[in-house]
Amino acid sequence: MKYALFLVAALLWMGAAQALTIERVVTPSGIEAWLVQDHSNPIVALQLSFAGGDAFDPEGKEGLAAMVAGLLDEGAGDLDALAFQERIDDLSMSLAFATDSDNFLASLKTLSENRDEAFKLLRLALTAPRFDPDAVARVSAQTRAALQQEEQDPQAQVARAFAAQLYPGHPYGRVATLDSVKQIGADDLKAWAPAHLTRDRLVVSVVGDITPAELGPLLDATLAELPARSALPDIPEVAPPAKGQVKILRRPIPQSVVSFGGPGIKRDDPDWYSAYVMNYIFGGGGFSSRLMSEVRVKRGLAYGVGTGLVPHRHAGAIEGEVATRNDKLAASLEIIKQEMRRMADSDVSAAELGAAKTYLNGAFPLQMASTSSIASLLDVVQREHLGIDYFDRRPALIGKVSAADVRRIAGRLLDPDAMTFVVVGDPAGM
Repeated sequence: MKYALFLVAALLWMGAAQALTIERVVTPSGIEAWLVQDHSNPIVALQLSFAGGDAFDPEGKEGLAAMVAGLLDEGAGDLDALAFQERIDDLSMSLAFATDSDNFLASLKTLSENRDEAFKLLRLALTAPRFDPDAVARVSAQTRAALQQEEQDPQAQVARAFAAQLYPGHPYGRVATLDSVKQIGADDLKAWAPAHLTRDRLVVSVVGDITPAELGPLLDATLAELPARSALPDIPEVAPPAKGQVKILRRPIPQSVVSFGGPGIKRDDPDWYSAYVMNYIFGGGGFSSRLMSEVRVKRGLAYGVGTGLVPHRHAGAIEGEVATRNDKLAASLEIIKQEMRRMADSDVSAAELGAAKTYLNGAFPLQMASTSSIASLLDVVQREHLGIDYFDRRPALIGKVSAADVRRIAGRLLDPDAMTFVVVGDPAGM
């Protein structure tokens, strides 16, 4: 019954997704945006992304972009931190900034009646951030406190060590530390925005109660003051090591946590959809995946295990995680390697393949539950150059993946000898 209800819901949402009309809007100053009009509710959601995130942090000052993200709404223009936050509350809007390895993100959601004032606040945050000493000190202290907590967290420890092993000597392998955050000064913060928040690196996505004629001038009033071009250097391409390795960080804890992975696939690779389906069957499908079935359900070796494709802009990886008792870790890792070989050596069943396609196509439209979630999806589609008709083409791209495709890409990506394993704990027999 639950499966039937899921299919009904999925079909309804697939209909909604297929009816999604994306309009390309070009402002008078030449800024391009994708717009989905939705006048059923008086809400407008905006998603901005600027190419270049944590990977551009200077060596020794890792955490700079994240610090900026935490400070852009802590005062701008003639509004100090308190006045800025009060203005956000008065307008019943949300405004948030975030960063990942490849992008700096800004998201806004506002009632239509407050739209112009909300966009003015965004403009101030992007073009006239204050970085007042008290705000900088507060956010820096919060960042250091969070990093101190991570130093005691095995999951955070393994993630940091794994990044360094997977991308040695590359910006993707560097992470913020207490020492690096302490090196970030006011001058670093003030110089960051004009260098990174430039129109040539900008992607704009808007969903909600606004027309193209209204959107163009509003975006120009908000974004046209940004510098036209950036002089940032290119990030070099990189690949995870092709030869597997095991690194154990001994800690006196009862359970070991593991990150593992190896060379993967970038988003523009022609084999992306074959890899996407393969990963769902292998380790990305929760209790539907082979890893969960073999490691947890059949043998009770671990509470959870899973994998995912990680397509950076300058690298591709397939990564996984598992956590279990120290005395069960060696057996868990051996089963994971066995399943990699089995995936590459034999075809998946018709039932596995069909279930994977049904889920991946059926669940995707459920991500379009709000104006903000649709704006985020538009942002990804634009950044990855998937095409304005991507939502129409996606079901067929997944649907045409064959068992032979899955086996072929598994042979390419699931090589146990190319996997890096990083363990934090005190595993027995390793």
